[in-house]
Amino acid sequence: MSTSATPRPLDHLVLPTADLGIARDRLSVLGFTVAPVGVHPFGTENACVYLADNTFLEPLVVGDAAKVKEAVATKNVFVARDRQFRTRNGEEGLSAVVFGTDDADADHKTFVEAGVSAGDRLDFSRPFTDASGKADMASFRLAFAAEADAPDAFFFTCQRANVPQVDRSALQAHANGARRIVSVVACADDPASHARFFEAVANAEALPAANGRIQVSLPNAAIELVDPATFMADTGIEAPAGTLRLAAVVFGVASLTQTEKLLRANVIEFDHCGSRLIVPSAPGQGAIFVFEEL
Repeated sequence: MSTSATPRPLDHLVLPTADLGIARDRLSVLGFTVAPVGVHPFGTENACVYLADNTFLEPLVVGDAAKVKEAVATKNVFVARDRQFRTRNGEEGLSAVVFGTDDADADHKTFVEAGVSAGDRLDFSRPFTDASGKADMASFRLAFAAEADAPDAFFFTCQRANVPQVDRSALQAHANGARRIVSVVACADDPASHARFFEAVANAEALPAANGRIQVSLPNAAIELVDPATFMADTGIEAPAGTLRLAAVVFGVASLTQTEKLLRANVIEFDHCGSRLIVPSAPGQGAIFVFEEL
């Protein structure tokens, strides 16, 4: 990686789920505002949670099995990797980290040259509706990366070729006070062995940190690679099995007291871990959610 390289920013996270209704209910009781359903042309559907820093969560469901089957047959990497994740790990989880980009073509070339490409680029468009019902068309260009020996996680860059001219402010206001995604936590038996891959996909240095951690600093967030023992020490929860698993999302909130009050009112299971609140994964949630005060 060139020392002059500009790190890619975090764009969003993909969370496979079995049922968008269950996901919407779960995310709502966690204090998130959930957007209307978005329909992809290749059979998947989402109901996103948008943060004020322009990152978002993408709960993803198989909406049209016939279209999904056709997309897999035509080597649509997004759909194929989603199916692979579900086949190996069930319908719930955190499958992908997505980076923002201005040039998906250049990213694809970079991934191919680095030996980390997960397949062909993908272009698609879908309707977008804001909280008031105003609609527009959103268009995207994606370039994919993955490690050959890590089948449970994939990564891609997302170029927003057409940005909807809609007001997201109502969708970015959350009762739990969440403002941004602080970090994404990945688990691996040997975090250092994945450092070069993360440098290639994030265009950022993967630096050693305390307790064998590897830290990748992005312009707007961070990716932390930890081993299962460190993950257990950090969260009190056993790490998911696999060569490389995306396991937890850390949110920055305006007031941890406010967040805790909401979780208690909605009878959400959580634990304190230092100055953080840890919410175990659940159907519709996929990953462990961690809340810390900004």
